[in-house]
Amino acid sequence: MPDLEFESVFHARGLLMIAGVDEAGRGPLAGPVAAAAVVLPPGFCCEGLDDSKKVPARRREQLYDYITTHTAVLWAVSFVHEEEIDRINILRATHKAMARAVKSLRVAVDHCLIDGLRVPKFKWPHDGIVGGDGKSLSIAAASIIAKVSRDRRMHAFAREFPQYGFERHMGYGTKEHLAALRQHGPCRIHRRSFQPVAQLQLPLDET
Repeated sequence: MPDLEFESVFHARGLLMIAGVDEAGRGPLAGPVAAAAVVLPPGFCCEGLDDSKKVPARRREQLYDYITTHTAVLWAVSFVHEEEIDRINILRATHKAMARAVKSLRVAVDHCLIDGLRVPKFKWPHDGIVGGDGKSLSIAAASIIAKVSRDRRMHAFAREFPQYGFERHMGYGTKEHLAALRQHGPCRIHRRSFQPVAQLQLPLDET
């Protein structure tokens, strides 16, 4: 289970604004990529907080509510949408979402702990921690916020475009989603630079 070991190294040096950063939605064929940044207070404890991929959806919602209403927790979430993903590519879009989330904290962040590899030209001092959402509690909190925030956005899109079943697959390339793409073509929120969306070369479905 993740803990505050990484954060405590900085806390011991008097650096308290340590932001965990993670993303959700790099791989889907539709919808935005989301990133969250979270600063937890020293000694923070939350039972069951873990990598969002290991937590059932209902529990993720409960954890999201606990984290985002905790008076000592600082958090922010940012989205980069499909048009920008297509324009600058998904890796740069993910890094942009991360930077926006950290900036949106509106505090002087001392250091960032980022899930995965270091981010080139990131404006804040940071460490990349591979598998960090299962090691660092602040990154785990960021993974929950990013995932739940994006899922909620995809549920809203599911009401706008009910023919794709976004509420079930969140835009990932499942068999159901691919079948809907073949039948209806891509809609406004599909990533045109992603295969197999790009292969279809079908007109934009505005309905």
